[in-house]
Amino acid sequence: MELDAFQPYPVEIMPGRIYLGNFKQACDPKVQKDLKIKAHVNVSMETGPFFVGDADKLLHIQIEDSLEANISPFLRHLCHFIEIHLELGSVILVFSTMGISRSCAAILAYLMHRNEQTLKRSWAYVKKCKNNMRPNRALVAQLSEWEKVILGDVITDILDPLY
Repeated sequence: MELDAFQPYPVEIMPGRIYLGNFKQACDPKVQKDLKIKAHVNVSMETGPFFVGDADKLLHIQIEDSLEANISPFLRHLCHFIEIHLELGSVILVFSTMGISRSCAAILAYLMHRNEQTLKRSWAYVKKCKNNMRPNRALVAQLSEWEKVILGDVITDILDPLY
């Protein structure tokens, strides 16, 4: 019974600033209050009760969890949204349905942009925070292209079994 009631919290990516979680956590008022979440990045098809009437605090990237999903057109806007909310002092929750594939890809893209670093380095960092991170192959390929945009070249070998 206790295990059924256990609700893990989102993982910290940037301490006290950016969290990575799932849809259930994003819908939990206790999680929102405890972590002082003020902005959401929803990388799923689902909609929820987030910041009703305040669209400035929600970025909804509606993509399926499939190999056809295309996150690339949203990456610049995603990074800009997160940067603005960090400047405003907001705490941000980035989430997808399970918090394993799409939201992790979004976090990876942001870290690559913010730190001007490789996919490999960002991947290693997020993996330490969230061991079950697993962006699908199509998203990994798009992150490799994003690396080229950020750094001018593809550096990370995504054919490595690690990815």
